[in-house]
Amino acid sequence: MKKLLLTLTAVTAITFASQAQTEKGKIILGGQVGFAGESIKDTDVKTTGFSIIPQVGYFVADNIAIGTGVGYSWAKQEESKDNDETIGKFVVSPYGRMYSKNDGPVKFFGQLTVPMGWGTAKVNGDKTATTADYGVELAPGIAYFPTSNIGIELKVRGLYYNNGTVKNEATDAKVTTNSYGLDANSLAPTLGVQFHF
Repeated sequence: MKKLLLTLTAVTAITFASQAQTEKGKIILGGQVGFAGESIKDTDVKTTGFSIIPQVGYFVADNIAIGTGVGYSWAKQEESKDNDETIGKFVVSPYGRMYSKNDGPVKFFGQLTVPMGWGTAKVNGDKTATTADYGVELAPGIAYFPTSNIGIELKVRGLYYNNGTVKNEATDAKVTTNSYGLDANSLAPTLGVQFHF
């Protein structure tokens, strides 16, 4: 009987803790850190990149949060020991997120993000172009709240659109690339941890 009572108490505590996670007035902290590298065997061709984008959000109503991420991304492509191209970008990514209203430690959510980035392209250290990216993404996910301050999330990219412009410094010529799609690969979700206060 004691074990049953303890189990029910634990389940009730987890349920109340998950309710408190998404209440109006709470703050959510998280972010994104990434690193990638690639090299082609028997050549000098290498690609390296990293990004760091901390995020903060605020629950304006129960189960509805708005926030932004601010950070930096950098990528380098080397074609030989004497020829490399780098792109560094300042990134801002405001978002809105809505959680399901169900009870319990598991909640579904949808997130609308408007990622933007502005940067500089350099070849062998000399500035060659400026870049600007503007996009929109609608991503579904699921969050599990094991404690009152931690949410573990799985999210897929979902629907996305991006408009990227590269302006050549020497000629002022612009190249604009539009990319869009649906990326709902459940075998390659992003895994994250958010802190709720």
